[in-house]
Amino acid sequence: MNPARGNGVKVVGIDPGSLVTGYGVIEVSGSSVRALEYSVIRTNPRDPLERRLAQIYNGLVEMLERCGPRIMAVEEVFYRKNFRSAVMIGEARGIAMLAAANCGIAVESYPPARIKQAVVGNGRAVKGQVNSMVSRILSLPAAPEEDAADALAAALCHSHTLSSRRVQLR
Repeated sequence: MNPARGNGVKVVGIDPGSLVTGYGVIEVSGSSVRALEYSVIRTNPRDPLERRLAQIYNGLVEMLERCGPRIMAVEEVFYRKNFRSAVMIGEARGIAMLAAANCGIAVESYPPARIKQAVVGNGRAVKGQVNSMVSRILSLPAAPEEDAADALAAALCHSHTLSSRRVQLR
């Protein structure tokens, strides 16, 4: 999805993964928020890790240059039962943060529970609930892929932070 862009604050959310990295760009203008672009970057599991990370990096830089967000909201890595998976997610997260730094974009990190709490109202929500609320909040024509929905949720979480900062400044 790539509708016309306006003059609000653009936030990109990232759901990092070494096989599938989701991204979602939203625009926050006053009390309104809309999705500008969301998708996933898929890598080939048979490719060496360094090639997959390079593909993620290049895809993110291309999207960041095209969409011009001011800030990146990225999900923090949490320890999973599979330590190897957590490390690989951390590597993809580092690549996303490097892409942001090289494009001059600030990065904010949020724990998964905080993202779920901000979007669903429950820090233990499951992926289907997150996807449903993201679709509803952003009035999306169809449910996005799970990784793109999680990325949009991270961006929405940051938009709540922006809103509360504006309230505190008044």
